[in-house]
Amino acid sequence: MRIFEPHAHMFSRVTDDYERMALCGVRAVLEPAFWLGQNRTSVGTFVDYFDTLLGWERFRAQQFGIHHFCTMALNPREANDDRVNADVLAVLPRYLEKDSVLGVGEIGLDDQTPKEEKFFAEQVQLAIRHDLPVLVHTPHRDKKKGFERCIDILKESGIPMERVLLDHGNEITIKLTRDLGCYSGFSIYPNTKMDPLRMSKIVVEYGVDRMIINSACDWGVSDPLMIPRTIVKLQQARVPDADIEQLVWKNPIAFFAQSGRLQENDLAWPASADLRETFEGNSVLRGQDPAALQP
Repeated sequence: MRIFEPHAHMFSRVTDDYERMALCGVRAVLEPAFWLGQNRTSVGTFVDYFDTLLGWERFRAQQFGIHHFCTMALNPREANDDRVNADVLAVLPRYLEKDSVLGVGEIGLDDQTPKEEKFFAEQVQLAIRHDLPVLVHTPHRDKKKGFERCIDILKESGIPMERVLLDHGNEITIKLTRDLGCYSGFSIYPNTKMDPLRMSKIVVEYGVDRMIINSACDWGVSDPLMIPRTIVKLQQARVPDADIEQLVWKNPIAFFAQSGRLQENDLAWPASADLRETFEGNSVLRGQDPAALQP
């Protein structure tokens, strides 16, 4: 079954992850811009990171047959940091015009501070001006309150709710988002957030309309194969294959196609892969024999 992984921080993963994802059916991955584990101290470090998502990371994914896209944003954690927050917003517009950028994200709330709210609202307006959907990070602490505040800010912004993906949901938040007209996102983790069994129960109860699941894999304890693992649980729960395909393939494509930069036909075949290719003189082979590793 083809999979569109709509939230994976592949910048922090190794090439083995890309290979395993491709073998499990991942045809495309969307990488949201986010926090790197510690705060950055100047806007230049964001510029380098954004350029890496557009360049090297896209190249690296393609060498394993995976189409790579991204969203760009100032993340909620660093929205609190006056060393970078305003300067990042100043450089974002030129990145939001890039062909492989399918939205604005991750934006939203984390510690639920006034500064987070300010830069969240400003970035929603950037999305409106650039005609892009938004991927919203919701808090991991006091989640119900955080979801409710994110929804209030989004409603105040005027952005159409079908252009909103409210991510990191659970059994409580689905009751808040189900009738909003937005997309409901669920991050499947090994030990926290959601797990495959809990997710299968939500699907059985609510169906798959405007539902999106992801691994949200990053530099911490996480697993880029959580969508394939969840597919197994969905099949065990007797969820029809057509519904599973909608959940893991058609729904994320439908959401990010609102950018005007993605069509399902673009993903009809895996990305062209040739491990001998280079990006600015560098390859993923690291000096190894390409004949032995060629997919």
